[in-house]
Amino acid sequence: MKLKLYTTLLLTVMLVIACTPSSQGGPTPDVVSIRTSAARTVVAEITLTAAAFTPTTEPTSTDIPATATLISETIATIDATVAAASGTAILCDHLTFDPGTVDVNIPDNTEMTAGQDFVKTWKVKNDGGCAWGAGYGLVFGEYEDRMSGQPTPLTTVVAVGQEVEVSVNFKAPTEAGVYLSAWQMANDKGTPFPKVVFVIIVVK
Repeated sequence: MKLKLYTTLLLTVMLVIACTPSSQGGPTPDVVSIRTSAARTVVAEITLTAAAFTPTTEPTSTDIPATATLISETIATIDATVAAASGTAILCDHLTFDPGTVDVNIPDNTEMTAGQDFVKTWKVKNDGGCAWGAGYGLVFGEYEDRMSGQPTPLTTVVAVGQEVEVSVNFKAPTEAGVYLSAWQMANDKGTPFPKVVFVIIVVK
């Protein structure tokens, strides 16, 4: 069943990108629209499938890879596909991160108690063409659970090429299960960057 789901997810992403105009001889792809369309479609697939694995009691060790790992791998697949679709163009607003250091704290699948308050921090790098200034900050990516997330505002200008830590204050849900919350940096006009950062917790 898991192999069939992976195949469905990858085909979904490939079909979305295949419908996007080529960067040669046509308009530059709207990367935000591409990613949003792909992500919403794939998350819908995940939501339906994850329901089959959602525990009625406490989640077991086999529940975690069936939901959290599947979601994180799917987001990584979408990011890679969008990067290929956008070609070599340098976007004004864009971020990247090192997978090994992006999670400053709260690694994926961290266990939480019901209703627990916690702060998740990520380390990201401004690899776009514009500095991040007043009005820039994290916004909820509308994928999965917000978990009452409230982002911490940026307190300094982030120059091109500079790394910065960004945080969100969360409250764990009250019901047992695996939860994901995805966030995007947005500019001073409220337009989100194409790449997401996310946190995955397990409520016992």
